[in-house]
Amino acid sequence: MKKTVLLLSILITFFASSQVRWMTLEEAVNAQKTVPKKILINFYTDWCAPCKIMEKNTYNQPVIANYLNENYYPVKFNAEGKEQINVFGRTFTNTEFDNGNKKNAMHDFTKYMNVNAIPSAVFLDETGNPITILQGALTAKELEPYIPFIANNEYKKINTRAQWENYQKKFKSSIKD
Repeated sequence: MKKTVLLLSILITFFASSQVRWMTLEEAVNAQKTVPKKILINFYTDWCAPCKIMEKNTYNQPVIANYLNENYYPVKFNAEGKEQINVFGRTFTNTEFDNGNKKNAMHDFTKYMNVNAIPSAVFLDETGNPITILQGALTAKELEPYIPFIANNEYKKINTRAQWENYQKKFKSSIKD
């Protein structure tokens, strides 16, 4: 009985820890002031099927989720949402939001980040400056090489496509098939 309870508690802890602990953008920017980390913003919409697949299979893949939770401030942002946010000395809204529409106009912050496709992941440095954007649905194995590459500032050492391809060839995935 004790072994069963112990095994159950370990499994619950594992699965709970393998979920991304999403923050709001404002929370992440404020957290950066205390403990500088990069931010990964997951731009999604409620109607986007690939976004839901990425949420379930990519971001909540245990290796990805744990790495993001430890090394980034992960932000989930509705690219067509109606909320007003105050970051980077500006206020962003979606004045064209219509509660009656399934699909809406892009939020001003989405436009500000040059996000043109959903889903997209935008990486920001420790001061909130954009590093890069990954557009389109990615599997966990496709996203995995980018997260340590950016977190560890390896991207600053890459100047050519050949160097990037070399990095990708040498990258060893931690994700088990």
